[in-house]
Amino acid sequence: MLTLRHCVLFAGLAAASSVAAQPSKFQGAFGQIGIGYESVSPTHDSSTLSVNNVSIPVSTTSNSTSNATGTISIGWYQSINDRFLLGLGVEYSPFAGSSGDMYVTTARALPGQNNVTNDYKYQKKDSYNIFLSPAVAVGTDGLAYAKIGYTGAKVTNYNSLTYNFKGYSLGLGYKHIFQGGWYGFIEGNYFNYGNQTESATNTVAQGRTLTSSGTNGLTSYNILVGVGYKF
Repeated sequence: MLTLRHCVLFAGLAAASSVAAQPSKFQGAFGQIGIGYESVSPTHDSSTLSVNNVSIPVSTTSNSTSNATGTISIGWYQSINDRFLLGLGVEYSPFAGSSGDMYVTTARALPGQNNVTNDYKYQKKDSYNIFLSPAVAVGTDGLAYAKIGYTGAKVTNYNSLTYNFKGYSLGLGYKHIFQGGWYGFIEGNYFNYGNQTESATNTVAQGRTLTSSGTNGLTSYNILVGVGYKF
């Protein structure tokens, strides 16, 4: 038999369940801007050079660059339950990085000749990242999140040729609402832009055929802080 006490108890449990099931404050659309530090590092898998099908030893080395950077991001978080969310977003960085050095050293082709080193400068330019973001609410105003994305960047070399690199990204971050829909965030990201192989065949002095190829890649990471608004 239901009593007044039972009714009050059931009502209290229902109200508590309703509060617990409320979506996170971060559910919905967001936009944000971030500034920070970026480091860019080329990678080299292989380099070959031959003259008239005779192989010549060649090696490639480079230095990393670092510079200030910034991103603009938009996206959406959807609550899965009262604690977990899943987000989708896109971010873009319009800033060009510092110019770096890529040294290609060719062993002497003939007795008495010195090794030759050329500097093929590189520069990472505007980049983008499309990501999924699993997240967990921290208290009532915080959000810890990860990012898994598809990323791309343009890289130019010493003679202004542009190469489009594409790969994957991983990130971790934290957001915290400080007033209304405004929040601050801090995050770190790693980008692996994959490899590209370049090859060329040219006729050089005395009708000799010069054939060259190289497989190079690009990785980078950044650390960002910024502000955003949850709509």
